Amino acid sequence: MTIPDGQPHVKGNAEATEESILPLDGGDIYVCQDGPRDAPALLLIHGSASSTRSWDLMVPALTVSHRVIRIDLLGHGRSAKPVGPGYEIPAQGRRVGVALDRLGVRNAIVVGHSSGGYVATALAEQRADLVTALALINTGPHLGAFIAPEPAAIAPSQWPPTDEQIRQVASTGFSAGFEIPLELMDDLRGMTYHAFAASTQAARAYLEQQTLPDRLTALGKPLQVIFGDQDRRWRPSSAADYHAVPGTRVDLLPGAGHSPILEDAPRTAALLLAFTAIHTARAD
Repeated sequence: MTIPDGQPHVKGNAEATEESILPLDGGDIYVCQDGPRDAPALLLIHGSASSTRSWDLMVPALTVSHRVIRIDLLGHGRSAKPVGPGYEIPAQGRRVGVALDRLGVRNAIVVGHSSGGYVATALAEQRADLVTALALINTGPHLGAFIAPEPAAIAPSQWPPTDEQIRQVASTGFSAGFEIPLELMDDLRGMTYHAFAASTQAARAYLEQQTLPDRLTALGKPLQVIFGDQDRRWRPSSAADYHAVPGTRVDLLPGAGHSPILEDAPRTAALLLAFTAIHTARAD
């Protein structure tokens, strides 16, 4: 489906999915919105090598009480995939802030999955006025918590990767035995080599500069941390490191791996809704 630049494509009534392409400096950004437009805004940010589609199972529960906004980060999904800079976490955060401004959002609770949590944090660092509270789902707190073996490198000449290469890269993103969704395989295959490599390096560089608990403590925003206790990418016990941030709530999801938004969407949504019920703010 072709979506004209900057123009919304609405499926059905005003509360159905609304898709748009926002022309921003550095590349166009794909956005979709669901739920009542006058409800409190809830922004969902996907992780590396993923897209807005990773949240599909969560949206029905969240739209009961929220205007749910999803954004494909630069280099991902239906957003632009330029060659060059712009994939750094602070740059991604700034771009998300501009997108929310374009949508008329004045405040939002921001949720990030995996490295999307770094973009959510960067957004809050830059736009304290915009971010009411933060929720991080299986977002590694520091590099010392990383446990996944490095997958075999994929050379630029081998791009796009084969299904088997994708399974090797994505396997630790789920609990053992969980079947990797075809949509996520397509998301990775649809990236350029540069976008994939630059996004991966950007997440690492952000943690090398400062740990997430230190960044979040300085922010002073309400924080919810959700972690699958079978995560094979980040040490599940490292979720407790977020207790260093005053007032943080940490919940472990039994049986879920790195991607509870797909592996256990109902329980993940329930935890988010309990958090937003306390910290939500009405969107104008």
